[in-house]
Amino acid sequence: MPNKESYIEMDRLIDQYISGHADRDCIEQLKQWSLESDAHRIYIRDRIELWYTTSTLYGQNQPDAELAFLRFKNRIKKQTAEIHPHKQQSFARYFWRIAAAVLVLVLPLAGYWGGKQNMENAFADIVIEAPVGARTCMYLPDGTQVWLNACSRLTYSQGFGINDRNLKLEGEGYFEVSHNEQLPFIIHTQEVDVTVLGTQFNFKNYADDSEASVSLLSGKVKLSNHLRQEETLYLQPNEKMTLNKLTGEMKTTRTQVQNSKIWTHDELFFDEELLEDIAKKLMRNYDVKIEVADSLKNTRFYGSFKMSGSTIEQVLETISSTNRMKYKQEKGIYILY
Repeated sequence: MPNKESYIEMDRLIDQYISGHADRDCIEQLKQWSLESDAHRIYIRDRIELWYTTSTLYGQNQPDAELAFLRFKNRIKKQTAEIHPHKQQSFARYFWRIAAAVLVLVLPLAGYWGGKQNMENAFADIVIEAPVGARTCMYLPDGTQVWLNACSRLTYSQGFGINDRNLKLEGEGYFEVSHNEQLPFIIHTQEVDVTVLGTQFNFKNYADDSEASVSLLSGKVKLSNHLRQEETLYLQPNEKMTLNKLTGEMKTTRTQVQNSKIWTHDELFFDEELLEDIAKKLMRNYDVKIEVADSLKNTRFYGSFKMSGSTIEQVLETISSTNRMKYKQEKGIYILY
């Protein structure tokens, strides 16, 4: 028979964790309890995932421990049939909704090696995803606020903010990092790492893009180039770094970096971008297929569109009004020529 008291105690510890107040002892207890049985692992996983869902559904970005836990417990009692809504067709209808974030929490199945694991490995990683045509905003356990753009993924350990602040980004994110001199905030990618103490910046690095970029709004960041091991670069406010993934070359320019985060306000912005890259943005945000003629891939365009008020056809119509391209639709695919 399940020990009711132990589950009540675990609920209390889970509450500490999701409200950002978990210390080393709290995480250690959760870890040890999860290793006792599959049922315990599933219980913790479901409770944490359920809290994140409830928090987002109620528009609660930053955790409020009492309110969050009350909603969390009520949600458990109701046992709603489905946590994650199905995908919608209209971007405006589900922008910033819970469907924007898919949180995957996987607790470890392996044993614990006598305290040799660091705290960041106490549990497996948390993965937060923004699927095609959607975006999401969240607070990390250290208080950092993050916006994830469509088709992006953020991964961090459940010990994040205790021993380190390391995470991985695939896609694009805008970060407002809480200051902590003792724990630098480090974003790891295959091509370049970004290290900060406390700052505001946008980091774009989709796997299918030929370039990665970092735009700094405030503070200071260090960039470590993995493609050219010897190269390290420091950015100042209003500077943008662009990394060519083929050559490994990093370039710095001064620009209107505020435009780099305009997507967090439901807008698409093209600043002399290649049509091929624009097509990728449109595919991520409108969940459509687009093909670009080879003769147009290096053509650059400038423009701004309000996502919630513009259909894919309206965006393409505006771009084609420059008389530099035309478009047509064949078998569900938009062809730019």
